[in-house]
Amino acid sequence: MPQNEIRISDIGTKFLVTMKDGSSTVDISGTGSTAANKRIIFKKPSGSTMDKAASFNTDGTDGKLYYTTVSGDLDEDGIWKMQAKVIISDQTFHSDIHTFKVHRNL
Repeated sequence: MPQNEIRISDIGTKFLVTMKDGSSTVDISGTGSTAANKRIIFKKPSGSTMDKAASFNTDGTDGKLYYTTVSGDLDEDGIWKMQAKVIISDQTFHSDIHTFKVHRNL
């Protein structure tokens, strides 16, 4: 039986992104606690997007940020895309685009 599948209406699924510049991790701790400076954008199979505030996984020096799903987030089955965006001073960084599949329920 498959394990670790993401399913429609799942709550508490953690999406973790590491910000990199080439092969080097970007220290994103300079974004501070301002939610507007740390975002993860999700693109649904229908093409609509969700822009969510992200949090540091630790303190930001490791380049990692995450978002944990809440009720209503995962509302379409199919192939989704996600990309992180961080703003540090006058610089804006975008992560690679990652894809994942959301499966139907019975």
